[in-house]
Amino acid sequence: MFTGIVEELGTIVTGGARLEVNCAVVCSDLSIGASIAVNGVCLTAAALTETGFIADLAPETLSRSNLGDLVKGSRVNLERPVTPATRLSGHIVQGHVDATGEVVALDSLGDENWWLKVRVPESLDRYLVEKGSVTLDGISLTIAKLEPGPLVVVTVIPHTFANTTIGQARIGTRFNIEVDVLAKHVEKLLART
Repeated sequence: MFTGIVEELGTIVTGGARLEVNCAVVCSDLSIGASIAVNGVCLTAAALTETGFIADLAPETLSRSNLGDLVKGSRVNLERPVTPATRLSGHIVQGHVDATGEVVALDSLGDENWWLKVRVPESLDRYLVEKGSVTLDGISLTIAKLEPGPLVVVTVIPHTFANTTIGQARIGTRFNIEVDVLAKHVEKLLART
């Protein structure tokens, strides 16, 4: 389990089904077999290198996330899993990406704040509510507004813009989306009654 609070931006050394990432902070206590979130996708560290780690990507991961788009030099959001003593600063994030969404607007609000609009698949719209949580590329964000499209709109503060992949986003950029797992469980339970 993760919180959606990005610890470090890593750099891709090699992309594809065997992803190699250069990083420092998240490797300080990383071991082979441990989980690590890369752009919000829970991966397993298959090997450690002198400058980072290697993870294998299943076909399901490549088809459902943006990790297959990564090339040498791409930046990625990294987060280690929570521990029992960790503060839950973001929200409950599993690292099980539901789909990808596309950036349709990234507008300055002044004072280094940003208004980000992401088109989401229609199938995820029912799990999104204003002031609820959504994970975009592993970043825990609060939904400021929902618009037809469907579009999810979030405000991005200066720290998040500068220290995550959002700062590199352009119109058309694909973000990994994970909706609130609790909403999915409630839906399934209510469907049975």
